[in-house]
Amino acid sequence: MEMKQYGSQIFSSLSEGEGQIGGRDKTLLLPEMARRANHLVAGALRSFGIDARVIDTYKGMDLGKEFTSGKECYPCQVTTGDILHFLNREKDKLGNDFHAENYTILMPTSEGPCRFGMYDKYQRIILDSFPELKAVNFGSPNAFSAYALDGMIEEENKTDVRMVGYFSIVVADVLDRLLWRVRPYEKEPGMADEFIEKSMHEMAACFETYGAKKDLDKILDKLEEIVQQGKDIIDPTIPPKPLIGIVGEIYLRSHVQSNQDVIRMLEKYGAEVVNASIAEWFNYTTYDRVREARRGLKLSLKQFRLGKALNYLKKIFSHEIELRFQQRKQDQIYKRAQRIIDLAGDHRIGHLEKVLNKEDLYSFEVGTETCLSIPGIVEYVHEGYNGVVNVYPFTCMPGTATSAIVRPMMNRMKVPYLDTPYDDTFQPGREAAIRTFMYQAQQHYERNGRAELNSA
Repeated sequence: MEMKQYGSQIFSSLSEGEGQIGGRDKTLLLPEMARRANHLVAGALRSFGIDARVIDTYKGMDLGKEFTSGKECYPCQVTTGDILHFLNREKDKLGNDFHAENYTILMPTSEGPCRFGMYDKYQRIILDSFPELKAVNFGSPNAFSAYALDGMIEEENKTDVRMVGYFSIVVADVLDRLLWRVRPYEKEPGMADEFIEKSMHEMAACFETYGAKKDLDKILDKLEEIVQQGKDIIDPTIPPKPLIGIVGEIYLRSHVQSNQDVIRMLEKYGAEVVNASIAEWFNYTTYDRVREARRGLKLSLKQFRLGKALNYLKKIFSHEIELRFQQRKQDQIYKRAQRIIDLAGDHRIGHLEKVLNKEDLYSFEVGTETCLSIPGIVEYVHEGYNGVVNVYPFTCMPGTATSAIVRPMMNRMKVPYLDTPYDDTFQPGREAAIRTFMYQAQQHYERNGRAELNSA
């Protein structure tokens, strides 16, 4: 009986610690994943009166490892450490003025089998072990609802926040791709990093000013200005380099400290790199809701349950509208940048499913990032990339499944391929493996040339 009561206390704390992510005197904390995306999303949220802050990352790894066993997914250790590090500093800084209930941690989740869906639950239990932190809230939009903000944002602002938030993510993707396009050819070392960091803060301020007004043209005008300035950093005398594509688990491939700056390491040995976008996952979750509603409609019609069939029709219509909106806005943003510089575009999720079906490699029914990584790799090969890197946490199921399916295929296609699983250790042979991979990519480039990035 005592064990049963203890369990009910734990699980009640998981639900009681969730709530709205806005409100007077409330601060929304964003653990960093993709630096540009986090800061632009924070700027967009601040435009709606939400005090959103991106918290320092990778400074609390000792805490992250202390309160995890090592069996968790690596990003769980990183984000747990980030959260505890921030809250401890706030307590020290504010003293008696620290009130845990004034903080909400934004920790999105997904359904299984990925362990990402358990981060917020586990972190809730950790915070509950500290009496002074029990009142900290979690805001946990779920992939199952395509990250809808029901119950987290005032109803009148919910649609606008989602729209502007998505817009900020795509703009951040463009800033990332501008950095990777420019840095291998910069006139002086460090110019691209310094420029993109400054531009990120300028774009975040732009979203804070114009986001709630939905004046997206002003935001795009600023983006165009930044892209033009970025193009001027390129030294035209530096010849093109082998083009490398990256796929993998969204946190590890996006979080520079966790992947030990793998893009910069590839660039060190002669690469130009294109990483999978952040918007890809958001497009996928919306697309998957359409697929799910279509399955429900088909089953309801078979069972002659016309009421349920009508509900599924409404869901299909709603999610289709959202997906088309996302695709249209993504195209709009990329085109404004691509008419200035040749940046890699993004793909349609529906096209990736067709690639999987055609090659009979995997099924979207299984889910996880595997159904994005595998066709993403196939597309890189078809487009003429000179090599592909798969970045994922050590023991990550989607990452290892991708490797198992893709590695023999890449050997047959004679395209260089590299797995880079990461945890908090530094493998002594990692740089040698990347150097060898880049030697192979250079040979592939000399034999086959390279892909032409999308341009207007």
